[in-house]
Amino acid sequence: MAKLFEEDGIRFQYPENWELQREDTQSGWTVSLQSPDTAFLMVSYDPDMPEPELMSRTALEALEGEYTNLESEECIESVAGQPAVGHDVRFFSFDLTNTCWIRSFHGGGGTLLVLWQANDLELERSEPILKAICSSLKVEEE
Repeated sequence: MAKLFEEDGIRFQYPENWELQREDTQSGWTVSLQSPDTAFLMVSYDPDMPEPELMSRTALEALEGEYTNLESEECIESVAGQPAVGHDVRFFSFDLTNTCWIRSFHGGGGTLLVLWQANDLELERSEPILKAICSSLKVEEE
């Protein structure tokens, strides 16, 4: 984990061979990390403080609109020391099973949505890296 992203009291480490792209959104920003393969991780920050349940549900509904026979399970756990709500998701795309992890929580003066996805051919290799990025996530309270 050689590189560091830091903005609005939110920081995390990520591998130096992963590409980071940051975009401003209507209310905040989104950072996307792309692995050398197809796995990716996204962090969205919204200072308007929407409810975490709304953000995680909206992300799940977007996936449901794209993929039929999607399976999801609701989850509650701690992310960056904060209670987070979300979904563990599995779906088929291009004849591959994909795993997606969605979590949302309040922190850093806003609401964060963290989403990662990998297909099962690379999950064994990518999942520990994706989880390490999430474990490195720190949020400073304002």
